[in-house]
Amino acid sequence: MLVRINTAQRRPIDGHLAAVAGDRAFCSEFCYRRGSEIFGEGEDAEYVYQINSGAVRTYKLLPDGRRQINAFHLPGDMFGFENNETHRFTAEAIVETDVRIMTQTNLLGAMPDRATGPKHLIGFVTQNLQHAENHMLLLGRKTSLERVAAFLLEMDDRLAHPRVMDLPMTRRDIADYLGLTLETVSRALSILRDDQILRFDGATQRRVEVLDRNRLSKLDA
Repeated sequence: MLVRINTAQRRPIDGHLAAVAGDRAFCSEFCYRRGSEIFGEGEDAEYVYQINSGAVRTYKLLPDGRRQINAFHLPGDMFGFENNETHRFTAEAIVETDVRIMTQTNLLGAMPDRATGPKHLIGFVTQNLQHAENHMLLLGRKTSLERVAAFLLEMDDRLAHPRVMDLPMTRRDIADYLGLTLETVSRALSILRDDQILRFDGATQRRVEVLDRNRLSKLDA
C-alpha cells in the first residue's frame, strides 16, 4: 500500500538527487509498506526515486518463475533511471520505506542551473554500471562461499563499516541476488560463523557482526 505523506514540497534533499538537481528542486515524499510495489516491470519510467529511509529491491521474474534480484537500494541511493521509456525491473520495498520522488523531466530541467549537475549524473550512472559489472562477475565466476563473502563486504562498505550490520533483506533475498538457493546461502553463512569470521546478533540473524574483515576479503579475492 502506498501512503502519501508529503506532496510537491520545496524541501532540502541530499545525496545524488541534491548533487544533480540542487536542494531547491521540487520533490514529493511517499511511504511504502513492506512488500509494496513501487513500480513494475514494463511500466512507464516517468520518475526518479531517492530513498530517505528503508530499503528497496529491484528484480525480474524469469520465465521459469524464479526471481533474480539485480540490486538493493539503501538510504541515500537513487534508482529508477532507464535508457528507454519503460522499466526493465520491478521495484519493491523490503521494509517500510520513505522515498523522495521527482519526475525525470523536472530533474533534467534543473540541471542547467547546476554547473556540476551533469558531472554528478555521469558519476551516478558510472557507479551503477560498475555495480552491474561486479554483479555479473560475482554470478559468473565465484563459488557460493565467495559470493556470500562478496555480498557481506558490499553491505559492510555501503553501510560505512558499522560494528553490527542490520541487514533489511532476508536470506531468500540474498539467495535471489547471488543466484544461489536459500539452503546454500544458509550453509555459507554457517561456515563463516563457525570459522569465527562473523557472528549473528539476535534471533532473526539479520544483524551481522564481521569479526575478521581481512579473512572475509581474502575469500572474495
